[in-house]
Amino acid sequence: MNATVATSVFAVFMVLTVALGLLAVRGRGAGGGLAEWSVGGRSLGTVFIWVLMAGEGYTSFSYLGAAGWGYNYGAPVLYVIAYMSCGYAIGYVVGPTLWSYARRHGLVTITDMVAHRYNRPWLGTLVAILATVCLLPYIQLQITGMGVVVSTISYGAISLNWAYFIAFAVTTGFVVVSGLRGSAWVSVLKDVLVIGTLGFLACYVPLHYFDGYGPFLDRIVAEKPDWLTFTGHGGSGLGGGWFVTTSFLNSLTVVIFPTTVAGYLGARNADALRRNAMLLPFYNVLLFVPMLLGMAALFVVPGLTGAGSNLALFKLVVDSLPAWAVGLIGVAAALSSIVPMAVFMLVIGTMWGKSVLGVMPRLAGRPDRQKTGAQVVVVAAGALALLMTYTAPNTLVRLSLISYEGMAQLVPMILLGLVWRKLTLWGAMSGLVAGGTLVCALVFTDHDPVWGVNAGALALGVNVLVALAVSWWGPRPRPADAARPDDEVLARDPGPGEAVVSGTV
Repeated sequence: MNATVATSVFAVFMVLTVALGLLAVRGRGAGGGLAEWSVGGRSLGTVFIWVLMAGEGYTSFSYLGAAGWGYNYGAPVLYVIAYMSCGYAIGYVVGPTLWSYARRHGLVTITDMVAHRYNRPWLGTLVAILATVCLLPYIQLQITGMGVVVSTISYGAISLNWAYFIAFAVTTGFVVVSGLRGSAWVSVLKDVLVIGTLGFLACYVPLHYFDGYGPFLDRIVAEKPDWLTFTGHGGSGLGGGWFVTTSFLNSLTVVIFPTTVAGYLGARNADALRRNAMLLPFYNVLLFVPMLLGMAALFVVPGLTGAGSNLALFKLVVDSLPAWAVGLIGVAAALSSIVPMAVFMLVIGTMWGKSVLGVMPRLAGRPDRQKTGAQVVVVAAGALALLMTYTAPNTLVRLSLISYEGMAQLVPMILLGLVWRKLTLWGAMSGLVAGGTLVCALVFTDHDPVWGVNAGALALGVNVLVALAVSWWGPRPRPADAARPDDEVLARDPGPGEAVVSGTV
């Protein structure tokens, strides 16, 4: 009976999810073009941008990984709140800059910006491939996370394999048709459920198991003090130096992450992004809930190890709440996988449709064909991640170790390149190669952190030094690049009465 009730609640909301995604584009026609599909026609206001970008911070990690980290280590998990809050502050400046640059030149992806800034279409193709390698593991992780959630809330009635397929099918079903606008609409439903369920759990679990927060926190201090200090429990090596460097690195990386940039480019205007940057940190408060509940599970369901620790929060839920409530919490967690997964797939499709397939003669200057190609890539990327989940899950999980630290190596090429005209193509490329090589060497030889410092931050430092050195003393830019006017190279807000180029997409 419990399995039937919880599964029925879940099924109803999955149908509603697909329906919302399809309703989002009602009346807009199927021929809206790549810009309408990939960045919502650049028409999303503050509310939609807020819920869409909040979805980037609330993935299945919020219900599984954050609780698991709290359960295993304790205090080091707070780096998530630190880097996201700092990233929003940086995004207050960077978001409008990227939006202005993209709108001025009719660009729809981060790869478009790189290709335009350095005047090399092949560079956009290269960045699209690198970004895809970094994003595919996140799709696989969201499929896995949703699968675990669905299987758990169904009390085992739905197998993991079927749960994985449901995650892929629901997400692909609406994102291919509705694009970024559909993801924004579904984000509204997701955020209502996330705020409601986490708010409820924040009150229910401490009262039900410990008679309140006071006794709960007293017990942690008395029995589990290691969880409240760096480096956390178990000698993880995640000390203060790691915390600071990881927060710094991730706060820089998150503002140029392709999925974040997709949210930026969907905004109606730059002010919507500035308001969004001020509002998003308030949403971060909710992240304390799964972290604390993960530590609460230490006393209620002790002995969880390995991947089982990621179910710390759901063990509390399934063991004590009625089936309908378990179903609702499961839906919130599932949507926290679906929304970011949809944006990951959408961004990969758009990058390939515009910067890889779009450079082919038959597709160049044809937004309708580029959109079709992008939709095909969406299905292919999701299917590849699903296949890898079934056949070789550890392959993509291994790649996920360098996803954020690898993407960080694009920061100089993108951000420094947009504000400093003298950064040359060969300087940016040399820095990228040096930083990427170093971070791969350190991470894959298990030297992360190194000397207590995040390996990606160390590699980023090397990246910047190499980029500056080569730009100053290396090959000079070709005359055609040096002669380009500032407004074609640097991002800035349009002046009063100044026209904005809409582009061809």
